[in-house]
Amino acid sequence: MNAAISPHPIASRLRPSDVLRVGASGPRARKMRTVLSALGVSIGIAAMVGVLGLSESSKSALLDEISALGTNLLTVEAGAGIGGGDGALPEEALAAVNRIETVEIASAVYDVDANVLKNEFVPSGQTGGLTVVAANESLLDTLNGATAEGAWLNEATSTYPSVVLGSVAAERLGIMTLTQPTYVYVGEQYVEVVGILEEFPLSADLDRSAIMGQQAAEVFYGTDPAPTTIFVRVEDGAIDTTRDLIPATADAENPEEVSVSRPSDALEAQAAADDALTTLFLGLGAVALLVGGIGIANVMVIAVIERRGEIGLRRALGATRAHIRRQFLTEAVILSALGGAVGVALGIGATYLYSGLQGWRVIIPSTAAAGGFFAALLIGAVAGLYPAMRAAKLAPTEALRA
Repeated sequence: MNAAISPHPIASRLRPSDVLRVGASGPRARKMRTVLSALGVSIGIAAMVGVLGLSESSKSALLDEISALGTNLLTVEAGAGIGGGDGALPEEALAAVNRIETVEIASAVYDVDANVLKNEFVPSGQTGGLTVVAANESLLDTLNGATAEGAWLNEATSTYPSVVLGSVAAERLGIMTLTQPTYVYVGEQYVEVVGILEEFPLSADLDRSAIMGQQAAEVFYGTDPAPTTIFVRVEDGAIDTTRDLIPATADAENPEEVSVSRPSDALEAQAAADDALTTLFLGLGAVALLVGGIGIANVMVIAVIERRGEIGLRRALGATRAHIRRQFLTEAVILSALGGAVGVALGIGATYLYSGLQGWRVIIPSTAAAGGFFAALLIGAVAGLYPAMRAAKLAPTEALRA
């Protein structure tokens, strides 16, 4: 006997693979519109991933720089000369600071009343912003500096007119190598350049200076033996204590006129500023992503209007409202997924390119790449929700008539 036929029709079914296939049919059929729609999302995602990647890479380089230079360096300078003082450090200030128990090493810089020029034919006023200073032999060790060419001052070169050029000073004077004897015009005489320094991140003034030995500066240029600036390297963990002791130690008569600062604070402030800029650029990236989402929503609304005949035919063949809703929602998510994948790739590529040019270690936060892609999916789902619901509400007869 034949089985009884059920009086109830079999419900239409749409498997996940079918949903994906039907949802992808729209982007495949309208390739240019798909590219332009995904482009809006990719720009926003690329901006967000790139900003986070570059921020982390630059911050890592900055923290490496702070770590290499040390946060235990203090700079001691004279104040503005208020009260009964003359606004200058005493001659014995360096020796006094060196006697503090927590001080590892200290060195001083002295102003020299002279200009440094390429040669005697350059007008004396065209200094290019360069200065001449004198220093102790321990300065390079105190600042954790290094020479790019030649050598630093020693007992011999500190006693006769010879200079070591800071990185900027060497560049402005056109001296890049010391393969042969090289001279610059300091004051009224030529002096030999015995070295060129690497950049001093914690003391930019020295980058623009020609540095000579203290003894030579006093004998040949009449330099005041009172230091202009004292650099102090302190034991780890004793920064605050030593900072409080230095003013009264360096100038017992006028301690209020002694200024003590920590150069690494400027780098830490720069890191904080970078964080603020990162937040700003992330906000701009989010705006770009929002604009991309609105673009997807607009494209999907147009697609619903253009494809009312297709919707009516599918409804007439048994597709339910849920099936239509899933189809258009899947289409919107596919558009945003394409944009998200391209945006993540562009952001990572931009980070690698710029970080490589700057010599930074490349760091791509996993949360940036994964979060950027999932943000694209979310914006696509939200953007496609209204068009999908609008498509699902179309009656089969109305859609076919249109």
